[in-house]
Amino acid sequence: MATPANPQKFAVATGPSAIDGTGAFAAEAVPARRKIGEIRGESISVREARRRAKGQQRIMLIEVSDKRAIDASQSTDPLRFTNHSCQPNAVLRIRQGRVEFYAMRALASGEEITVNYGETHHEGRLTCRCGAAGCVGKL
Repeated sequence: MATPANPQKFAVATGPSAIDGTGAFAAEAVPARRKIGEIRGESISVREARRRAKGQQRIMLIEVSDKRAIDASQSTDPLRFTNHSCQPNAVLRIRQGRVEFYAMRALASGEEITVNYGETHHEGRLTCRCGAAGCVGKL
């Protein structure tokens, strides 16, 4: 069986994050508006994703439609460690069931890649630790 193609368009490394736990970092400069890469994982129902999320502080679940979700908890893709920021430098887009990340502006090598998670299963109960000016304080 052939190994699937690497979905990363730019090199991404993981390491300790000042925001939370492990983060995803640009391992090379990324031009503005370019696709950084993707997260792959197990395709599951939204119902199963919500069941798995119950009571979890850290999850790697992304709803890609009203019926399907991706569980990236076993993925080897480094972008699964992308942290939330109220002033992100990247955007997460769902395209044809794929979870893709695009740089909003040029990213320097070594810079942590962040996205705004938007609505989460935490429903405002988890404290945001992004440290950005104008942080909303909750996820």
